[in-house]
This record gives sequence, C-alpha cells and structure tokens, in this order.
Amino acid sequence: MKKFVNVLGILAVGGLFAAGCSYQTQIDQATSQAEASAQSANTASTNAQNSANQAAQSAKSASDAAGGAEDSVKRANDAVARLEAAFASSVTK
Repeated sequence: MKKFVNVLGILAVGGLFAAGCSYQTQIDQATSQAEASAQSANTASTNAQNSANQAAQSAKSASDAAGGAEDSVKRANDAVARLEAAFASSVTK
C-alpha cells in the first residue's frame, strides 16, 4: 500500500510538472507575441515621426513659396502702378 501511495505521489508531481510546462509554453508564446507587437508599435511610431518631420518640412517650403508669391504680387502691382502713371502723364502731355 505504501508503494502504491508513493507511485500516486510521483504521478501527481509529474502531472503538476507537465501542467506547469504547458503553461510555460503558453506564457512563452504570449511573451513572443507581446514582443512582436511592441516591435511593430515601435516601427509604427518611428514611421509616424518621420512622416511628421516630412510634413513640417513641406509646410515650411509651402510657407516660403507663399511668401515669395506675395512678394511677386507686390512687385507686379508696383510695375502696373508705374505703367499707369507713365501712361497718365503721357496722355496729359
């Protein structure tokens, strides 16, 4: 009877060990998935930061171009005003 109890005890310990190993496999799989998700999130964050930097550079370029266009409009208006003045003075002569 004592041997039977010892055998049952050994089987119980073996069963607990096997159950623990199967949980460890699940834990390892979950850890791997979490690490892959973290890497993916890190990559997405880097891509978003790069896109934001490119957008900021494009906005600066657009602002610079708009400033240049405003200067061109001012110069064109000045030229028109000078032509009108020259025409007005030549007509009155």
